Amino acid sequence: MVAMKDISVACGVSVATVSKALNDHKDIGEETKKRIRKIAKEMGYVPNSASKALKTRRTYNIGVLFIDEALSGLTHDYFSHVLDSFKKTVEQRGYDITFINCCKTRANKMSYLEHARYRGFDGVVIACVDFYDPEVLELVQSNIPVVTIDHLFNNRIAIISDNVKGMRDLLTFVYQKGHRRIAYIHGTDTAVTQSRLSSFYKTTQELGLDIPDEYVKAAAYRDTDATFAKTMELLDLPNPPTCILYPDDFSSYGGINAIKDRGMNIPQDISIAGYDGIRMARHLEPQLTTLRQDTAQIGAQAAQNLIQLIENPKTTLARVVVIEGEVFEGKTVGAIEP
Repeated sequence: MVAMKDISVACGVSVATVSKALNDHKDIGEETKKRIRKIAKEMGYVPNSASKALKTRRTYNIGVLFIDEALSGLTHDYFSHVLDSFKKTVEQRGYDITFINCCKTRANKMSYLEHARYRGFDGVVIACVDFYDPEVLELVQSNIPVVTIDHLFNNRIAIISDNVKGMRDLLTFVYQKGHRRIAYIHGTDTAVTQSRLSSFYKTTQELGLDIPDEYVKAAAYRDTDATFAKTMELLDLPNPPTCILYPDDFSSYGGINAIKDRGMNIPQDISIAGYDGIRMARHLEPQLTTLRQDTAQIGAQAAQNLIQLIENPKTTLARVVVIEGEVFEGKTVGAIEP
């Protein structure tokens, strides 16, 4: 391995001068810096991360805590795009990412906080977990810089999709297409679900809609079996809905299958809409109507705010960053006479 001493010999300068050149100090000339850096690169010099950590008190490594209850991992249609944007943004700032070990079966398993400290993470982003898990709470309440996605904690930075406006916009779009009998299969109890469900009821009230209790059902996110069953229940009602909203785009596939099993067509016989705007849904025929979330902006904002917190902890304030989505009209909500 090439060391600074080797570079100093090759350049005919002191080790201190090499160090200053590689670390862009201002007390040596630009020509000297360029020459030393050029020779260092030709010799294959790579800075030692452990040495850099000792000098800067940073590892330039960020932890990612991501646990999808459906066990889809990085194939998760929505969060994979959020995390990809997060990764690209932190890498542009010179940071690496490492996933926090979430395995519950290892005998020597560390808590999330212990793992974060063991790896020396400069900060942690938390997404798609059980935010009420004692281990998650322990990590959030520690002195490690933390940013959460789609969940609020006191005195912590949170990047939140505007679920209230998103549901209002989607429901209003369906209403403007003439639908009055609108059912909603919502996700399981999370902060995201609570926001969307509250917005659903508030918007129906503002629009003067009377939604019967049997029109509102629960199914886990991304659970196509559950949405298949709940859709069947809705179709069996004496006065079934003319449009069904689903927890997310992926789970809407279960509803589509149920509707097809009944020999019905979308949107001629019944309309549907999803939520998220995943790429896969754009290739459906007909294209799925959905609320498209800005995954690129969510990931980038999470990265930028976490790095700001890491590099300027005393001047960075806890805040909530709200990212708006937009309705993608698609072709699964048909126009009917009110």
